[in-house]
Amino acid sequence: MTHTLARNNTMCTLEKRGPLFVLTLTSEFDDQHRLNPTLLSSLLAALSEVKSQATAGSALLTAAHGRFFCNGFDFRWAQAAGDQPSARLRLRRMSDALRPVLAALLSLPIPTVAAVSGNAAAAGAIFALAHDYVLMRADRGVIYFPEVDLGITLPEYFAAVAGAKIPAAALRDVVLAGRKVRAEGAVEMGIVHSAHDSAEGTVEAAMRLGEELARRKWVGDAYAEIRKSLYPEVCAALGLTPKTIVSKI
Repeated sequence: MTHTLARNNTMCTLEKRGPLFVLTLTSEFDDQHRLNPTLLSSLLAALSEVKSQATAGSALLTAAHGRFFCNGFDFRWAQAAGDQPSARLRLRRMSDALRPVLAALLSLPIPTVAAVSGNAAAAGAIFALAHDYVLMRADRGVIYFPEVDLGITLPEYFAAVAGAKIPAAALRDVVLAGRKVRAEGAVEMGIVHSAHDSAEGTVEAAMRLGEELARRKWVGDAYAEIRKSLYPEVCAALGLTPKTIVSKI
């Protein structure tokens, strides 16, 4: 059974399909799903909706329409400010708006799975990697950190997420050398969970994994706090603080 939980908009939709919350980037105006204030606000609202309705036995799946998963911040919107100082302010505004989205994602009391069916670059890669599991399409798309090629530095929380989710042996090549990593290479490096033949195959595998995780029916508060305890530098960069969970056993 499928039903819509959050109001559809031109940026993303949120549906419930059985035990899964399915968050889909759908922007009809930008098939690269670049992160601008409107999309970031929609994502935060959707994640808040998920948290309010999550129960033991559910999981989140994030996917995207088209050949891009998410191509980073919307530099076109930043440059439309008209001058360099104003463009920098808009870029800072987008960076500041992504932080609470990641914090909300890491605080969800349920497992999270990203189905990366196309390019995930820069902030888009950070958004994908912030999920518990990342599945990737093998026939198209890369994970790519272009900051070194663009001559721009990483926000502190970018570096924290990258350092936490990319194994140390691969971190230099992926972030410092700006290597574009395809699915099979990402699996070998330990960055993603698995690679799949098509966009449809990636989403289907992600749904199967999400359903498998949901069947474990973990205690939500404990799951969220254990997740945060695994990534203390990420939590510090995002302003998240651990909670004390009292066992009912």
